[in-house]
Amino acid sequence: MAIPTTLDGPRVTPASGGKATALVILLHGYGSNGEDLIGLAPYWRGELPDVAFVAPNAPEVCPGAPGGYQWWAIANLSPSALNVGAAKAAPVLDAFIDQELERHGLAEDRLALVGFSQGTMMSLQVGPRRRRTLAGIVGYSGMLANQAGLDDETLRKPPVLLVHGDADPMIPLAAFHRTREALSRHGFPLETHVSSGLGHSIDAAGLTLGQLFLKRVLG
Repeated sequence: MAIPTTLDGPRVTPASGGKATALVILLHGYGSNGEDLIGLAPYWRGELPDVAFVAPNAPEVCPGAPGGYQWWAIANLSPSALNVGAAKAAPVLDAFIDQELERHGLAEDRLALVGFSQGTMMSLQVGPRRRRTLAGIVGYSGMLANQAGLDDETLRKPPVLLVHGDADPMIPLAAFHRTREALSRHGFPLETHVSSGLGHSIDAAGLTLGQLFLKRVLG
């Protein structure tokens, strides 16, 4: 089956009923879909009344996950495999970002990416490589797919919020710490939070921190 060259997914319009002055693109994890992650929008839109939300389905159907998609097939979490996979998936996400910014008449400084798990990997892969700096990136339960790529001096360095559970069985806390250290070492404005006892999920503390971060970076 051919991999789609364009993305789409569920949308939530601004709570104000007016034109969007900012955009949040929500990137789901491996085996999930946009309908799952668009569920974050109701928690945030009351405090972000002029923000539009969209959660595209990843480009590949995920084997063994009915209704689920993947940004790329994950056989293992080795650095080389993650780097190749994220780089392969990046162009279609970049094109979707271009399309959505044009749709709303917005620039990158009015855009935030919010990722979960593999969606966090995509956010951290694509966001810093945009031509202009994003308003911010929120990464839940994820990690950098390509730490070595941060040495590229042309990278943009938007503010980043990382949230992780210390009981995550899918992406261990050690991966969060490696990501935190790499982003900090390369000068990214960085906020982090570790939720005690949380597995591969998002808790109330993470939702609140995400809302506060988005409200600040999107004004």
